[in-house]
Amino acid sequence: HFDEFLRQRAASAGADRMTGTFLRIDRDDSGTCVVFRDKASGDERSLRTKLIIGADGARSKVARAEVPEGDKIPYVIAYHEIIKSPGPRGDYHPDRCDVVYDGAISPDFYGWVFPHGASASVGMGTGIDGIDLKKATADLRVASGLDDCETIRTEGAPIPLKPLDRWDNGKDLVLAGDAAGVVAPSSGEGIYYAMVGGRVAATAAAACLSSGRVKDLQLARKLFMGEHKTVFRVLRSMQDAYYKSDERRERFVSLCHDIDVQRLTFEAYMNKKLVKARPMAHVKIGIKNLAHLTGLVRPERV
Repeated sequence: HFDEFLRQRAASAGADRMTGTFLRIDRDDSGTCVVFRDKASGDERSLRTKLIIGADGARSKVARAEVPEGDKIPYVIAYHEIIKSPGPRGDYHPDRCDVVYDGAISPDFYGWVFPHGASASVGMGTGIDGIDLKKATADLRVASGLDDCETIRTEGAPIPLKPLDRWDNGKDLVLAGDAAGVVAPSSGEGIYYAMVGGRVAATAAAACLSSGRVKDLQLARKLFMGEHKTVFRVLRSMQDAYYKSDERRERFVSLCHDIDVQRLTFEAYMNKKLVKARPMAHVKIGIKNLAHLTGLVRPERV
């Protein structure tokens, strides 16, 4: 729904909208063409262009075809069911988002119950092959008292877990959003970072068109990582350290009882930055992390 809103807004702002499925990119002496299959007619069509922004999501066909290592990005598979919200009952609260760390639901990521007004999203993610995502989600619905709620629709999609080392092809193309791998580790958040990715890709494309230097396409990754690299690195380290087992996840939940962890994590999640002005809080959290990761304290201690 949000994607369609953005498409309509772009068209309203003057963009020429073509709807179809990407097939390939052709190049000749006259320039570059994007070849796609038109949705309405089913015909193969082409559009001549100076530059391309590839924003076709995780497992991007554009990235695989055009960018080095574009086919080697790590990811988890996420699945969720949109259900009709029953209102407050049992463990379900329509004004609270639940993140569920339970190996029976997801052995390496997490499950969730996210209310959306009249509906709610119940789902999970995993990077391990062979996990029955539908069964895990059904079990989560039972545990949350939501198994008898009407299912509106179901959706599944890959979530990339690491930004690509390169976002451009050195010629006429730059990636944005999930195609570039810009989803936050640990949380799996991607919409905000996709919007930033679109902005920096547009900035890089405009700079390239203005200067004629294809090197300016590298600005997209440079601008994005300059602003978000540290947050991504911290969240990646947190996921690697604490998502390995239920025992480690219990320790992570214990840490989250700490008010300093809550404040610093809130800044990283909500405001996309790390707080640097409270060095003693960082020292205390570092000591607690060390104690938990070495097993010096029980998971319940905070």
